[in-house]
Amino acid sequence: MDAVLRGELITINDPKAVALHEKSHYGKFNQDELQLSPMEALYLQEKGKIKITDKVKGKVLSVDEMWELIQEKGLLYKYIVFRDLRNRGYIVKTGFKYGSEFRLYERGKSPGDGHSDFVVKVVCEGQDISISNFSSYVRVAHGVKKKLLLAVVDDEQDITYYNVEWTRP
Repeated sequence: MDAVLRGELITINDPKAVALHEKSHYGKFNQDELQLSPMEALYLQEKGKIKITDKVKGKVLSVDEMWELIQEKGLLYKYIVFRDLRNRGYIVKTGFKYGSEFRLYERGKSPGDGHSDFVVKVVCEGQDISISNFSSYVRVAHGVKKKLLLAVVDDEQDITYYNVEWTRP
């Protein structure tokens, strides 16, 4: 499928995009086009599902050029986690309103069929997190009845996941 980079979004205006959205829950529809985040677009490009054209430059972008775009936007570690979770079969959507990078749907569940089970916070190994910020991540996750999955990405781009739960002593 052909996709077009327009500013912050990548759009697909193709009837096949409906199946991509309904079956695999990529992006969101706005009128007749599917709008993808840069992370979703790079993932689909790496899988050979889409070809991305930069509307301004008028040329097809390579996977390496999309990687550069992801890095320029400060999304590298988030993308590494996004790709890993998608490869594991999870539906990954934005977690912005929960103060996290992603919300995660268990295998077999999807947006519209129920609520997400996890919010995912991405941190780099060695990154300092204040106790009050960490506490707020846990408190928000507990308050919306979700589990907090802390994804720690190291220098080799390996990910360690920690399931963090709030408990009452």
